[in-house]
Amino acid sequence: MNEGQAAKHKAMTESSSRRDFLLAEDSFSRLDESDDAIFYETDRFVQHLDSLALSTVEEIIQELVIEETPVILDLMAGWDSHISSSIQAQRVVGLGLNRNELSRNEILTDWVYHDLNKDPSLPFPDNTFDAVLNVVSVDYIIRPLDIFREVGRILKPGGLFLVIFSNRMFEQKAVKIWRQSGEEERIVLVEEFFNRSGMFGIPDVFVSKGKPRPKDDKYAHLGVPSDPIYAVYAEKSGGEASKRPDLSLSWPLTDFLDQGELERRKAAVKDTLRCPHCNHGLLKWELPQNPFTEWDMEFMFVCFNDTCPYLVRGWEVMHRQGNTGLSYRFAYNPDRDHCMSVPIPNLDALREGISDD
Repeated sequence: MNEGQAAKHKAMTESSSRRDFLLAEDSFSRLDESDDAIFYETDRFVQHLDSLALSTVEEIIQELVIEETPVILDLMAGWDSHISSSIQAQRVVGLGLNRNELSRNEILTDWVYHDLNKDPSLPFPDNTFDAVLNVVSVDYIIRPLDIFREVGRILKPGGLFLVIFSNRMFEQKAVKIWRQSGEEERIVLVEEFFNRSGMFGIPDVFVSKGKPRPKDDKYAHLGVPSDPIYAVYAEKSGGEASKRPDLSLSWPLTDFLDQGELERRKAAVKDTLRCPHCNHGLLKWELPQNPFTEWDMEFMFVCFNDTCPYLVRGWEVMHRQGNTGLSYRFAYNPDRDHCMSVPIPNLDALREGISDD
């Protein structure tokens, strides 16, 4: 267990009483308790995420499913399994509740109609699959611990269970605990499903958020960022040492500058007033003054480019440091000729301090 995993494990242990409350029986009640089979029989041949978020989902799966000819289960599948054609799967099984969508899912070799909320047992033998995927549907599961144990049963030792979610949902069918939790709390909740099942190693987390929404997206004019993507994943216990990549190190979020070039740009910020990470011009930002904070300067220069690599990657970096829900912008202190970071909770933060001078 590395230091990061140990810290995560300690934090989970210390907050167990709070999670016991969150995992109370009524936590998995829903606004609409009608038969799921009736709700999901309506065909929905649409994408529930924007195109950038969807490509992120596909790339995560491509990075983590490393077996040469894997046997894959798409749990709670629909018409698109988000599996890249570069994955030469031996078999891809879809399990879901809409026959029309499943039958038109081109990546599936076969599919099974099965309601997990009525019967959480999975109709597959032990040690069948190399990977089980659950994409944007964990929020609808009313017996998650039973299902996570079942996934552990049907996975081969060392097999991957990958759970991906965003902030979109059918609210009437999402369970109470999911609806009432913040996005960062949902990460902890899914981690807890893994841990309490007793079938997996310590889960890893990858966060992709704060990216600009695609220009052709119907909501692009509103200025809201691309749909966030959260991936929580772990391997079934009992396998060999994992060879799966660390997404925080391998993820192609941005093109990184040569370190020498980055340092050269930083040294020149005093003259250029440009962000060394993205080369956008820095904006003058007046520091907030209040009785609780005293600054020894009146303003700094800050990068407000929402596609800056430094900002985009910051969401994941901060999460791994235990500061989930935060990123940072590049800033330059002219009084000290010093480059620094300014933490932000969202893309709108700090903008009220931009000066026109």
